[in-house]
Amino acid sequence: MPQLNPHPWFIIFLFSWMIFLVILPKKVMNHVFSNNPTLKSTKKPKPKSWNWPWS
Repeated sequence: MPQLNPHPWFIIFLFSWMIFLVILPKKVMNHVFSNNPTLKSTKKPKPKSWNWPWS
């Protein structure tokens, strides 16, 4: 029963986990938006009063 021989499967298992744990996180983190947006100002603008010409 060759499927019980762990030698080829164990190497495949190790290399696949090495890819998942070492290579893929770097590639994923390159696509993460790392630039946090900042507000233009922290002051609230004053609301303009309405000018009702008929009142």
